Amino acid sequence: MVSSGIPGLTKNGVQRLCTMKILLPMGPPDAISADHEDLDFSDVFGPTSDNFVPRATSDVKNYDTPMVIQNRSHALVGPSHISQLLQLTSLEKNSLLDLVECSTIDTEVHQEKACTNDVVEKDNQTEEVSGVGLDDFEVLKLVGQGAFGKVFQVRKKGTSEIFAMKVMRKDKIIEKNHAAYMKAERDILTKVDHPFIVQLRYSFQTKYRLYLVLDFVNGGHLFFQLYHHGLFREELARIYAAEIVSAVSHLHANGIMHRDLKPENILLDADGHVMLTDFGLAKEFDENARSNSMCGTVEYMAPEIITGKGHDKAADWWSVGVLLFEMLTGKPPFIGGNRDKIQQKIVKEKMKLPAYLSTEAHSLLKGLLQKEVIRRLGNGPGGSNEIKNHKWFKSINWRKLDAREIEPSFRPDVADQLCIANFDKKYTSMPLLDSPVASPVAGDCDFSNFSYVRPSNFLQKPSFLQSKIHSALGGTIDN
Repeated sequence: MVSSGIPGLTKNGVQRLCTMKILLPMGPPDAISADHEDLDFSDVFGPTSDNFVPRATSDVKNYDTPMVIQNRSHALVGPSHISQLLQLTSLEKNSLLDLVECSTIDTEVHQEKACTNDVVEKDNQTEEVSGVGLDDFEVLKLVGQGAFGKVFQVRKKGTSEIFAMKVMRKDKIIEKNHAAYMKAERDILTKVDHPFIVQLRYSFQTKYRLYLVLDFVNGGHLFFQLYHHGLFREELARIYAAEIVSAVSHLHANGIMHRDLKPENILLDADGHVMLTDFGLAKEFDENARSNSMCGTVEYMAPEIITGKGHDKAADWWSVGVLLFEMLTGKPPFIGGNRDKIQQKIVKEKMKLPAYLSTEAHSLLKGLLQKEVIRRLGNGPGGSNEIKNHKWFKSINWRKLDAREIEPSFRPDVADQLCIANFDKKYTSMPLLDSPVASPVAGDCDFSNFSYVRPSNFLQKPSFLQSKIHSALGGTIDN
C-alpha cells in the first residue's frame, strides 16, 4: 500500500509535491458508489528490492526474454456491473487535479507546522489497554506511506522487539466515510494467527489518530522475484503456492475472505517464507451469503466479481490460480488493454497454458481458474483439501510446511531485524520531523473498541519471525 503517487498519473514535479496526499475510498464495505474508487491497497512494507540473494541459482529457470509484467493495476472498489466499468481518462484527469491541489495545501501546512511529527503527539493522551499506548514505542524510521496514512519502524521500549506501526488520521478516515473499512481491517487482524500471515500485535488510538502495530516484515515483496528474476521453476513456485494456500485456508476457516490476493500483498520474511498482508478489502462472510461489491485488483478478479453475480470465498481461489500462473509464466493469464478489455477477457476468453509447464501444473491451474464457481477447485465439499491433495502438491508435507520446516530456495538480503534495505529510500532517508500534518478536525470522534493487545497466550509465545531472530542471536524474548 506504499505509494507516493498514483502510477500512470505522476508527472515530473507533481509526485515530489504530493507525497502527503492520502486517497481513501468513499464508502463503507460493499457500498455501491457512483463511480469506482481507484485505490492503492498494496501494504506498507516497501517496494520491490534490489538486494535479493539466491540460495541456489539452479532453482531459477531462465527463459529467453521472459515477459514479466511490470505495470501493475491498483485495487478498486465500485459498482458490480460490468456495463459501468471505470472510465480511466476522467479518473486520471480528476486524480491529477486532486494531486496538484493537495500539493498547495501540503506546502502551506509544511510551512505552518515544520516541526510537527505524524507519530509524536503532545496535544492529546493515548487511549491505552493494559498499559499499551504510543509512549510505549520508540520511533526509528519512516518506511512507507499508503492510502490510509504512514508507516513507521518502531521498537517497543524496554525490549528488542521491532514492529511496523501504521498511523492513520481520523479526520481523513471520517472525511471519506472510511471508518467501517478501518474497523473491519482491525477486527479481522485480531482473529488470525498463522505462520504465513502478518500478525496484529497492538492497536490503539489517540484523539486524532488510529494506530496498528504489526509484525515488521523486511524482506520485500514476492513480486520482486518475478520482476528481477523472471520465471520460477515449479519446485520453488510449489513452496510459495503451498504457503499461500495454507494461509488462505486459515482465513476461510475463520470466516474471512481476503479479496485482494496479488504479489504485492505477499511479503517475504528474512528466511524467504511468504507473509500474507493487507486486509484493507478483506471481509467476514457467512457461508450462505454472497457479497455483491466490485472489489480487488483487475487482473486477479474472479469472473463472478466482474459480472456482479455475487461472490464468496471461492473468489480467493481464483486469485490463487492467477498468482500461480504468474509465478510460472511471468504474467497473469488475462492481460492487455484497459480494465474493460481485461475484464471482458476474464469473463469470456479461454486460458492459454504454456506447453513447458508440467501436466500436473496444467491440471491445477485449470481447476483454480475455472470460470464456473461451482466447479472451481477448493469450492467443492472437500474445501481447501481439494487443493492440498492435488497431485501437483504431492511432494508437500503440509504439517512440515505449517511448521516452517520446508525451506524456500531464496533468501532476501536482510542483515538483521533493524534492516531497512528493502524499503524505499525516499521514505527511510526522510527525517522524522519532516512529516507535517494538517490540523485535525475529527478530534472528538472515538472509534469505540478499537484498542487491542494480542492475548497473553500469543504474547508469551513470540511470533514466528521473532522466534527465528532471537534464536539466531542466541538471545531470549523480552516480555
